[in-house]
Amino acid sequence: MDVKVHSIHFKADQKLIDFVNEKVEKLQVFFDHIIVGEVFLRLDKNSDGENKIAEVKILMPGKELFAKKQCKSFEEAADLCIDALRTQVKKYKSKLVN
Repeated sequence: MDVKVHSIHFKADQKLIDFVNEKVEKLQVFFDHIIVGEVFLRLDKNSDGENKIAEVKILMPGKELFAKKQCKSFEEAADLCIDALRTQVKKYKSKLVN
């Protein structure tokens, strides 16, 4: 799977990019036909603590899945997105089998 990480309104350090790549690549365990994973890490102009947004989109043959979460850290937001996508992938795979 090809994983692309885009940071918007800030410069992401390598540690964060590696963390996100590792999380997205774990989705292959549940469905190995994932073609591309695209991650957008964005700083919201909001002044409160939860100003970090992670958006994750994965492309599979005939299907595109998406999750977006806003949290206090990019790691937490990315983790929640991957959990949501894991559920979506399992549901999609069960529909294919049936």
